[in-house]
Amino acid sequence: MKSGIIAVNKPCGISSARVVARVKKALGAKKVGHTGTLDPFATGLLLCAINQGTRISGFFLGGHKRYLARICLGVETDTYDLTGKTVFTAPKKVMDGLKKQDIQEAVKSFIRIQDQVAPAFSALKHEGQPLYKLARQGKIIQKAPRQIEIFDIRINHIELPNIDIDVFCSSGTYIRSLGFDIGRKLGCGAHLSKLCRTQSSQFLLDNAIELDALEKLDKDAVEKRIVPLSKCLEFMPLMFADRSIAQKIKFGQKLLKKEFSDIPEKEDQLIRVIDDKKNLLAIIQLSGNRNEYNYSCVFSS
Repeated sequence: MKSGIIAVNKPCGISSARVVARVKKALGAKKVGHTGTLDPFATGLLLCAINQGTRISGFFLGGHKRYLARICLGVETDTYDLTGKTVFTAPKKVMDGLKKQDIQEAVKSFIRIQDQVAPAFSALKHEGQPLYKLARQGKIIQKAPRQIEIFDIRINHIELPNIDIDVFCSSGTYIRSLGFDIGRKLGCGAHLSKLCRTQSSQFLLDNAIELDALEKLDKDAVEKRIVPLSKCLEFMPLMFADRSIAQKIKFGQKLLKKEFSDIPEKEDQLIRVIDDKKNLLAIIQLSGNRNEYNYSCVFSS
């Protein structure tokens, strides 16, 4: 089984870890991981990393994401979604006073760089423990706000109490928190009732395979669905290695800046290095002395 990424359309009601376990069993792969979790109630694009693909999983955490979400106004829950316990219900007169123009303005006001507080029920960790496990024990931990960016929000439909939105955002954005914050801004509270991830970096949901369908494919058909390592990180600048440089990478020897002719404009970025057969050899970054490159990750052929 080759290494790379396979895009899976996660169904509702199953954890990301369970999806990974089923993919691993179906493929008979040694290693399978994912590049960013989805809550059990959420659906959509889950990128599963196969074999050496698990070594590049972390690089996707910084990629842009796109989601379709439904925000239900008037009710807040402790998890910020439909799975939680109701902690607040807006009075009828507040709901009756909501106007579509006010809703549109409130939603659009979140298109910006901002500090966002993650839900207490999340996979973020506190002293080694996931927050959601602590929250289930009655220990509510509020993490410090993190800077995120909402690049765009399109309102697809408003039929109160529901708002359907399309969100394009930076890594680390919690759509549950976005829904909660929109509800607070409108003064009525809100929670997320639907969530579907449609994009992660250059990968799109349209090209993902249903989990049940994946499990029915034979090995050859499955291999055709795996995006090879060399094509998985297209958001990174690319440099080509000749045979001498490839040998240096193989033995972990220093790579000098002057050895490369196709140096990216933004030299501080992570860079993928590929050989003449389009194999991903390494991910490197310019060192502090600006004359050589440090290895971030090296791959065996």
